[in-house]
Amino acid sequence: MGPAKTKANVKMKICVALMLLILVAVPALGQYAIDWYTIDGGGGTSTGGPYVLTGTIGQPDADWASGGTYELLGGFWPGGPLCVVEFDDFARFAEQWLNPASGLAGDLDGDNDVDFDDLSWLADFWLRNCPVPWLLK
Repeated sequence: MGPAKTKANVKMKICVALMLLILVAVPALGQYAIDWYTIDGGGGTSTGGPYVLTGTIGQPDADWASGGTYELLGGFWPGGPLCVVEFDDFARFAEQWLNPASGLAGDLDGDNDVDFDDLSWLADFWLRNCPVPWLLK
């Protein structure tokens, strides 16, 4: 075997080794993924009818705001409760179970008692963001 064939043989082995390395390394790189993201931008104020929305550019989605019967989750501004319906809400609700009176925090449907209809409302919001106004907080 001549020197030219030996060099070609070595180059071929190196190419095969690199290809095998790439085939092994590429699946290892695929373990991480960003499944959801936003590219936020456009600072300033937008208005329409009775609505006003003020934003800043480049802020991650991380906060809460409300007014009347509307809520807005997003932005990176401090303030607002990140309200989640959880066990404390259920405990307060359970204290008022089957209590017929007006003005109870557990009366989520507004019919002056705490019953299965109110429990259905509580279950619909379980581990989700609290609606405005959430009486059990």
